[in-house]
Amino acid sequence: MSRLFGYARSLTSQRADADDLFQESVLKALRAKRVPNDQAAYRAWLFRILRNTFIDQIRRTGGDRRKPDGEPPLQSAEVWHHEDTLINALTVRSGMARLAPPHREIIALVDFAGFSYSEIAEFLELPVGTVMSRLSRARQALLHTVETSNVHVLPVERTRKVK
Repeated sequence: MSRLFGYARSLTSQRADADDLFQESVLKALRAKRVPNDQAAYRAWLFRILRNTFIDQIRRTGGDRRKPDGEPPLQSAEVWHHEDTLINALTVRSGMARLAPPHREIIALVDFAGFSYSEIAEFLELPVGTVMSRLSRARQALLHTVETSNVHVLPVERTRKVK
């Protein structure tokens, strides 16, 4: 369920919208008359329900009107001890928010949700090669977005030892 919510979050970019999308998708799944028995098929089925629900919402509202929302404040201890990891995570999150929806979706399915290329190909009804090329283009777009962001590595000052 955490992967499913993470996928909802990557599609919507706003926590409240992700909550609504996730809940609506789970309700649809619970109301379904036929449920896949195989674990992989069940997981793909849940993700497909969520994706289709998101597409329906976009069609209803007439477009993709998402804006990244503010993140909860970071704990000072986390920042102090794990600043590189947090900076990297925030940089990727910021870059993901600026990607086009198809790029966000393919990266979320592979890198966040952990689907294989063949699972995604079946899920999106595409050839495996198309999934691979879309993922490559999406990762290049993310890299470009991160490289052109305002986050830059600061040079480390070397201090002399005092004897």
